[in-house]
Amino acid sequence: MKSRSVLVTGGAGYVGSHGCQALANAGYEPIVYDNLSRGHPDAVRWGPLVIGDLRDTSLLVETMRAHSVGAVMHFAALAYVGEAVNHPELYYHNNVGGTLSLLSAIRQAGVNALVFSSTCAVYGIPAQVPISENNPLLPVNPYGETKLAMERALHWYGQAYGLRSVSLRYFNAAGADPGGEIGERHDPETHLIPLAIRAALDKSRPLDVYGTDYPTPDGTAVRDYIHVSDLAEAHVGAVAYLAGDGVSTAVDLGTGNGHSVREVIDAVERVSGRSVARRYAARRPGDPPSLVADSTHAVSLLRWQASRSDIDTIVKTALAWDGAVTSHK
Repeated sequence: MKSRSVLVTGGAGYVGSHGCQALANAGYEPIVYDNLSRGHPDAVRWGPLVIGDLRDTSLLVETMRAHSVGAVMHFAALAYVGEAVNHPELYYHNNVGGTLSLLSAIRQAGVNALVFSSTCAVYGIPAQVPISENNPLLPVNPYGETKLAMERALHWYGQAYGLRSVSLRYFNAAGADPGGEIGERHDPETHLIPLAIRAALDKSRPLDVYGTDYPTPDGTAVRDYIHVSDLAEAHVGAVAYLAGDGVSTAVDLGTGNGHSVREVIDAVERVSGRSVARRYAARRPGDPPSLVADSTHAVSLLRWQASRSDIDTIVKTALAWDGAVTSHK
């Protein structure tokens, strides 16, 4: 890859902005392309911002050519499972239609390297845990279906057009930039850790715990939490892998360690020094008991290691970011 410019779609969002920071730290120039429907312009700090929609193929081509882009990181997707179930058309328009527009622009601009933001939701309810890339791909919601559809499209685009790609199947991104520059700002917020922090800081907004009768050690669901900065560095590793003529592949991004909902609550209470107000509810349909990655492939292929993803560090950075955001409101 001759150019050090990387187009980052969705670079004003949570994971995308951390991806830009990691790119800049590694000597790349991130070119953010975002429609700002769910992103934040003040999170764009390491390169230019182009405001545009994914389905504007001409603007994408123009942007890639103007900045001599050598690779693309694609974060611009809708990612709320509940919303996807209620509004599948929205998800297919954006996650499938928008990505196909991007792929067309990539071809027209002559770019042949793409890092695709995928998800562990492509596995559905896994037959075995930890989950390796060889597990069956059986998504159980429209969000996972749209991501899997694009993974399959990337395979065929590679066969026909020579596009090389790495599909990074995230587990649970969490935490915030340790330096406090960027962090998680979703509206509505659906992620466990920021909701648990909110419940610790405001007793009038208790945390809903869905399910206490799972076949797990303490009865609550277990997830693999990966610090967002570690996740971002894996994307840079994927760009370097493709720059070295790496072949297309899919990679699970997690730590290999799971934490239950109760363990996360304990960590928030331990780090914050406050009790987490909570209320218990029935399981949500389709929620697997446990989702934990087998990170072997990521470590070997991307020369990557999660270094900030112990649960206390994740909570500590998220709590510091939450306090910084609250103080500026």
